[in-house]
Amino acid sequence: METPPFSELGLPDSLLAAVESLGFERPSPIQALSIPPALEGRDLIGLSQTGSGKTAAFTLPMLAKLDLDRFEPQALVLCPTRELANQVCEDIHRLGSKVATLRAVPVYGGAPIDRQLRALRQGAHVVVGTPGRVLDHLRRGSLQPGAIRMVVLDEADRMLDMGFRDEMEDLLADLPDDRQTLFFSATMNRAVSQLIERFGREPQTIKIEQKAKTVSSIDQCCYEVRQRSKVEVLSRLLDIEPSRLSIVFCNTKRSVDEATEALLARGYAVDRLHGDITQQMRERVLKRFRDRTIDVLVATDVAARGLDIDEIDLVINYDLPQDPEDYVHRIGRTGRAGRSGRAVSFVFGRDLHRLETIERYTRQPVRRERVPSQEQVEGRMADRLFEQLKERLGEGKFESYADQLDRLLEQGFTPTDVVSALISMLRDESGRDFNEIQEDHEEPGQRRGRQQRERREPRERGPKREHSTGPVDNSNMTPLFLSLGKQHGVKVGEIIGMLYNESGIPQGSIGHVKLFFKHSRVDVDAKVADQLIGAMKSVKYRNKPFVLDHDKGPR
Repeated sequence: METPPFSELGLPDSLLAAVESLGFERPSPIQALSIPPALEGRDLIGLSQTGSGKTAAFTLPMLAKLDLDRFEPQALVLCPTRELANQVCEDIHRLGSKVATLRAVPVYGGAPIDRQLRALRQGAHVVVGTPGRVLDHLRRGSLQPGAIRMVVLDEADRMLDMGFRDEMEDLLADLPDDRQTLFFSATMNRAVSQLIERFGREPQTIKIEQKAKTVSSIDQCCYEVRQRSKVEVLSRLLDIEPSRLSIVFCNTKRSVDEATEALLARGYAVDRLHGDITQQMRERVLKRFRDRTIDVLVATDVAARGLDIDEIDLVINYDLPQDPEDYVHRIGRTGRAGRSGRAVSFVFGRDLHRLETIERYTRQPVRRERVPSQEQVEGRMADRLFEQLKERLGEGKFESYADQLDRLLEQGFTPTDVVSALISMLRDESGRDFNEIQEDHEEPGQRRGRQQRERREPRERGPKREHSTGPVDNSNMTPLFLSLGKQHGVKVGEIIGMLYNESGIPQGSIGHVKLFFKHSRVDVDAKVADQLIGAMKSVKYRNKPFVLDHDKGPR
């Protein structure tokens, strides 16, 4: 749909200046339809896919209605994960860059609570967080809800799917009755509609039709790659199939910086885009990318918004996105204007389960491949060198070095010896040092197949079900006792989501989960077991305390 300019939506000049500085010319459909009624104080239900610009749809009217002279929470944004909470908080600061004294604070499990307590004591206009930690601050009294006039439930369906229903209901019940509530969700299921029916005030529904998932024309594959091997595998892919333009997507700014620095050190023409890059620098980087001064761009999803270049041949998911819509949005950058496109994803551990979700969502298989070996890369580079030499000879565009060749022949070298030595020198000059990685010795799907067998075997032996979050090295695992079981209505997915989201332990740290009637056993990487136990002491499941401790045998 054709949307009006931001200047016609009723936003103040400071926000229009920030939007202009970020390079957004016109609002997306969800923004154009949501901002005016939100400014009027209406409750909203925004049904829109990820990547459609919904963060700005609620952030801009939220910032417009803040009383910046009052340093107390006036707006609350609830998110399903710490990653999204951080991203939303960053977007709030970007969109509020021209708003003096604006303070927005992220709060979530797995981060030091004393730092969050200090930030809240210093005064914040906006609080962004996960339901469990926000409720914890509310109960502690560190978050005073009296001045909150707007509440946003970002990705309400995901929060409900992750088992946050009780926390969300408790939070909404404790907030002022005269608040404005904005519900944003990709889907409208029964749980979401029940929540809206209970806490919404005649909300206006805004539905943006989902774009077609046009990924069938893109060649999609994945490699099982550990975090420490990603730079080496990325380098091999860039060497083995040099594309005219490639985009490497990362989930965090830190990952973008680390990948970019590593590629620069290896001699690749690469630059970066993320939320800390200024608008002036962003324009400079994009111009270099379009002009092919650089041929690899490393970016986050947020920074890549508005990037419209048809000549991108390769998209690499250095980090697999959390949401299938983000995956579709990323790989849709290639294969445009009738061109062929290729999308590669690095996966490991719990990523394999997310990849299966992506395949179901897109209804397209993602081919599993083995990491290119050093020999394959060197062979392909040698083939390219041969083709370049053959092309130069065919064109006849080269100077004659007959005198130098005659001198070498007089010393007893054959023409074959001379050409072989020159090609060897060229290969040495254009080649690079390879790093030996564990993936060189594994077949594609080897770990995944073993994991699938491990999941099947317990069901064949008896009624106890065993679950896993993905292929992990069980030799480093230690069992933990969790005082939640089948009688509490607990689900394995909820346990896993709660442990990761509230503790901040690295992905892949949780192994098998055995669910019993009164309790559960959780296998956890021994290096983070104590961190996980400590982080969960103040956490509640459905508003009920529980025990997580080292498994000391029968209880």
